[in-house]
Amino acid sequence: MTIRVVSGGLQTTVQDLGRIGHQRDAIPVGGAMDRVALRTANLLVGNSEGDAALEASLIGPTLAFEQAAIVAITGADLEASVDGRPLPVWHAAHVPAGGTLRFGKPGIGCRAYVAMAGGIDVPKVFGSRSTYVRANFGGYEGRPLRSGDVLPTGEASDRSARIAAEIRPADNAFAVSRWSIARSLRPRYGEEPTVDVIPGAHTELLTAEARGRLTGTAFRVSSSSDRMGYRFEGASLALRERLELKSEGVAFGTIQLPPSGSPIILMADCQTTGGYPRIGEVASVDLPLIAQLKPGDRLRFRFTSLAEAQQRSLELERDLVQARVGLDLHHVS
Repeated sequence: MTIRVVSGGLQTTVQDLGRIGHQRDAIPVGGAMDRVALRTANLLVGNSEGDAALEASLIGPTLAFEQAAIVAITGADLEASVDGRPLPVWHAAHVPAGGTLRFGKPGIGCRAYVAMAGGIDVPKVFGSRSTYVRANFGGYEGRPLRSGDVLPTGEASDRSARIAAEIRPADNAFAVSRWSIARSLRPRYGEEPTVDVIPGAHTELLTAEARGRLTGTAFRVSSSSDRMGYRFEGASLALRERLELKSEGVAFGTIQLPPSGSPIILMADCQTTGGYPRIGEVASVDLPLIAQLKPGDRLRFRFTSLAEAQQRSLELERDLVQARVGLDLHHVS
């Protein structure tokens, strides 16, 4: 099956769960900014959780389906519709041949994930189909989608076929599933979330005043934020002493403190090493909340322990397994 791109939107790219095992070669992991949204979108259409889907930012694309398809949209609500009929987030839907998917205004959040049964079947580069725009590789020709592109999809799984049979009406018209992903599994997006932070290698070097500001201030997302890093404005943070570092390993969620005193949270396309002090690491389960922030939104931090962050991660994985099993039982042949 192929999907024709009528309009690429603001920045729509192909993303999966990223390139694992290539950081030693200075290749970022990349992949979806909101991994929970990507994984659940794939679950809803019967794909493997790491299959490639579309990540649409703020202004979604317009997609024309030349053949019938099963799709799901998760993450931000960008007012998706098919031929004028609403397609709610966190649901699977049957899109008829000739149907056109469009998006409207963004509400809470800024990144929506569009999964199709079979996944987006573009070539793998370093083991991933994710788009890395800065290096112009992966995804669809290494760039955001634009008008005239044609996206191929892979072969749908048996699970996808069962989902399609359950959703598709007798007249093959547009239809939305009656079932959805449980609300408890959906990240609690907001315009001023509070995220858990594990103390970093240099947290103890913050002044007492800076440490208080870190957890007692709402930081504003700068307009210069992108998939590589979110820059924050607000209270300036300072260290007790000047620190000169050699470059050290960093990851998605590392909080760096540059000389300006304004923290930076490294995001999905972050570099593999960095030389700024690392004052914290965002708990992985809270990264989707940051990924959905728009410029001007705010963020608060609170410290947690490594054990507590790991426990929350295990609980999330348990819930995803239960969702997968539940969908399989619901669509058993």
